[in-house]
Amino acid sequence: MSCDVIVVGGGPAGSTAALLLAQAGFSVALVEKSPFPRRKVCGEFISATTLPLLRRLDVDRNFQVQAGPEIRRVGIFCSDDTVIALMPSPPGGACLWGRALGREHLDTLLLQRAAAAGVTVHQPWAVTSLEQDGNEVRCKLSHRRSRRCGEISAPIAIVAQGSWEAGLLPELRSPPPAPAELLGFKAHFADAGLPPDLMTLLAFPGGYGGMVHTDGGRVSLSCCVRRDVLQSCRERAPGRRAGEAVLAHITAHCRGVREALRPARVRGAWLAAGPIRPGRRALRRGRIWLAGNAAGEAHPVIAEGISLAMQSAWLLAECLITHRAEIRRGEMAAAARRYDLAWRRHFAARMRRSSFYAQLAMRPHLAAAALSLFRRFPALLTWLADASGKTHLLPMPADDDIRLPARIVSEVE
Repeated sequence: MSCDVIVVGGGPAGSTAALLLAQAGFSVALVEKSPFPRRKVCGEFISATTLPLLRRLDVDRNFQVQAGPEIRRVGIFCSDDTVIALMPSPPGGACLWGRALGREHLDTLLLQRAAAAGVTVHQPWAVTSLEQDGNEVRCKLSHRRSRRCGEISAPIAIVAQGSWEAGLLPELRSPPPAPAELLGFKAHFADAGLPPDLMTLLAFPGGYGGMVHTDGGRVSLSCCVRRDVLQSCRERAPGRRAGEAVLAHITAHCRGVREALRPARVRGAWLAAGPIRPGRRALRRGRIWLAGNAAGEAHPVIAEGISLAMQSAWLLAECLITHRAEIRRGEMAAAARRYDLAWRRHFAARMRRSSFYAQLAMRPHLAAAALSLFRRFPALLTWLADASGKTHLLPMPADDDIRLPARIVSEVE
C-alpha cells in the first residue's frame, strides 16, 4: 500500500505525530510491533505543559478521568534527608498541574484516537527495513504472529520508536555495553505512604529515580542505575531479581523511600530496559524524520520524557504540515530548518540541565551539598523544577490554523 506518511512506533510520539497529520488531511500508516495495552519502563508523569496538546488531540477528557492525582509539590529523598517544595505552576493563572498515567493506558488512548482520526494502524507488525528509493521510502513489515510480510511506501517516514528499541537507523543502534551506562527499572506499588500530591526525586549512589502517584491508586517507582552499580547490587543480594536488588540499594540510601514503601506491596512484575541514551541525535536522514526519543532525550531525572516526546512530535508535525507543498516536490530543506530551530529552542537547554541534575543526584558528595542548600532555601527546588520545563508551555496554534509561533517564523525567514 502507499500513503503520504509512514510512522514507525505507536508510543506517545508516534501516535501524536500520526494523529496531528491525519487531522490535517494526510493519509498516514502507523506501524507498531507490540500489542496494546503494554507496560513500559517510564516515570509516567505528564507535565502541565503537555495538557494543551492533549486537548488538541482530543484525549484530555479521558486523560483527566484515568490519570492519578494532581502533583502540586516536588521533593527529594536522599540519604536520611527529605526536602519538599511547591511545584511551579504555568504562568498566566492557568491553574494546570501535571499528573501521571500508566503507559498501558496512555499509549492505548492515543493510538485509539489516532485510528479514529483515520490513521491506518498496523499492529502487531515489525518493521524489518526502512529504505529510501528515489522519491519514496519503502517500509517492509513482518507480522509478529503469523510472519506474513508486507510493504508500505510513502514520500516520507517518521521514526518514533524510542531509543531503547533495536534501531533501524545508525543513530539508534546501541554501542557496546559500558560500566557507566544507565539501565532503567520500574515497578508499581499499592498502599504506599507517599502523599498523593507529591512527586519525589530519589538520589542515591550510582543512580537516580522518582516516585509519583499514578492511576488506580498505584505509586510508580522508576529509576536509572549504572551498569557497574547494578552488578554490585546483585552481588550483595544473591538470588534476588535485578529489580529487587536495585530496590534494596535505593532503600538502603533513601530513608524517604523506606518509609513510603514500608506498608506497600508490589503490583505486577518489575520491568527493566536500557541502556538510556541521553542527548540529541539526527533529526532527519533524507526523507526519514525522527521524533520523540529517537530524535533526542533528556535524562529521566527531570521527569519530562513523555512531555518532550509528545511535544517534539507536535513540532515535527507542524513543520511537515506548514511545508506540505515543498515536501511533495521533494524539497525538505525549509521544513528541516524549521524543525531544527524549533527543537533547539524548546528542548536543548532542558537536555543540558537534565545532564547536570543527573550527575548531581548520582554523586553522594554533590547531592549532600545540594541538599544543604535546598534545606535552607526550598524555593530553589521549585526553581530547578521550573528550569526543567515544568512551566514552559509550547505556544499552541488555533484549531483551524496550524503555524509556528511568530517569533520562530521570523527567525527562520
